[in-house]
Amino acid sequence: MSCGCEFSAQVVGSGSVWKRGDTTKPSPSRPNGASDIYRPDILKHIEETLKELDHELRELSLDIHAHPQIAYEEHHAHDVLTKFMAKHGFEVTEHYLLETAWRATFTHREGGRTIGVNSEMDALPGVGHACGHNLIAISGVGVAIAIKKALENFSLIGTVELLGTPAEEIGDGKVQLLEKGAYKGMSACLMCHPAPGPIGSVSLTKSLALEIIKVEYSGHTAHAALSPWEGRNAQDAAVLAYNNIAALRQQLLPTNRVHGIFEGQDWVPNIIPDKSKMTFVLCSSLWCICDSSMNVLRFYVRAPTRLEVKLTMKRVIPCFEAASVATGCAVNITTTSGVFDLRQNSALGAEVADIVTAKYGAIDYEWGIKNASTDFNQIKAIPTVNGGGNHTSGFEQSAGTIEAHYACIDITKALAATGLRVLTDDQFFAKVRRVSV
Repeated sequence: MSCGCEFSAQVVGSGSVWKRGDTTKPSPSRPNGASDIYRPDILKHIEETLKELDHELRELSLDIHAHPQIAYEEHHAHDVLTKFMAKHGFEVTEHYLLETAWRATFTHREGGRTIGVNSEMDALPGVGHACGHNLIAISGVGVAIAIKKALENFSLIGTVELLGTPAEEIGDGKVQLLEKGAYKGMSACLMCHPAPGPIGSVSLTKSLALEIIKVEYSGHTAHAALSPWEGRNAQDAAVLAYNNIAALRQQLLPTNRVHGIFEGQDWVPNIIPDKSKMTFVLCSSLWCICDSSMNVLRFYVRAPTRLEVKLTMKRVIPCFEAASVATGCAVNITTTSGVFDLRQNSALGAEVADIVTAKYGAIDYEWGIKNASTDFNQIKAIPTVNGGGNHTSGFEQSAGTIEAHYACIDITKALAATGLRVLTDDQFFAKVRRVSV
């Protein structure tokens, strides 16, 4: 979700990134805007609810952060989150449609709309919660409980449905859940994601469409010193393909991204590897390369739209095929269905922007994940370190800080208030539907 409106005096974009240790505290960029807020009594109740939950949410975040599990293996997060939601009065469905997915629902009075919320849970191989999904998990929990409490306190009509969504990093978990019908019946669905950015900012940027390519080269083994001519070197094919892509990049649009890896331990395409190992054998004063019978490459292709991804793919695929021809190795190229570019809903975003700028911080259009991809998102800045953006060990540490926790709580308040407006304001909901893309 996002804001398509202009907040000229309140938008940030060129400000310095929020660093760990900064003494400046987040403050509203539009402090006189509180009168614009829909149902300030509801927002106040949300703030009080999240204040009461603060200690529990902090403990839950640190628990998930300390037990990182990758795509479709988020068993610990699944168990602690479902137990938490059941304790707070939700009807919980464990292992919902996917092994580590789950659902928690609460309905107050019959006949109203349903607001959906996502809690991501998965970590990254090798670097743990270096994308801050422990924060996303507790934000979803906080939004859902705050909405539940408000529905009860103000005797409002509506349903809140929280989904525990696995495998955002690798596996398109929400796409799988969508295809299985998990989002059917929701009037809207909300979530947030941490990233670097200016102090107290919420980024309302778009994100790129994505296609994943797996390339396998099959050759023929041979003794690397005794009879190398009998081999067909799959490693050479992989290296050639990688270099072909490197040469192609200078002809691609600056908005497009193509990046990949040779598969290895804890290697995934969306983390730049920090360790590698090569073994060479020296014989008769000549370097002899060991012939590999199979080598695997995995690449991500990104662009601002799905159409542009498809056009870029037409240039990328021949790079892999050419390496096969040059080395005499067989090649098998498989692609995923990928994810679409994120197109923000301006009505939902405008509501979040109103609340954030009046109460908690500022709106940003430059940071966030506009040059990355996701299966669902909205971005909240947290304090980081130099070179410590998403998917780094520095960001993994940042995701566990108390400053990141309270940044997460602020956006949670705005999302909960926005969700309640979807449930209670017919004219606003009609606008949300009208501007949906």
